[in-house]
Amino acid sequence: MLDPYEHVPTAMVYDTFAETANRLTGRYTRLSDTADSAADRAAWWHKVLELRAARRAVPADDREQLIQRIRQWELELSELRDRG
Repeated sequence: MLDPYEHVPTAMVYDTFAETANRLTGRYTRLSDTADSAADRAAWWHKVLELRAARRAVPADDREQLIQRIRQWELELSELRDRG
C-alpha cells in the first residue's frame, strides 16, 4: 500500500491523526447532543469513548497504525457527512 505521507515526518502524520480524531470526536459529540432518544445519545457517546481509547492505543511513532486510523476515521467522517 502506498504511503500518502511518504515525504512527511512522522510527527506531522501524528498531527493529522490527532486532528482527524478530533474532528470525528466532534461529530460524534454533536450527534449525541442532538439525538432524538436516550438510547441514540448513549450509542453516539459510546462511540466517543471508543474513539478515545483507540486514539490512546496507537503509538505516536507507528506510521502504519497512524495512517490506518487516519484512513478509517476519514472514511467514517465521509459516511457521516453523506448521512446529513
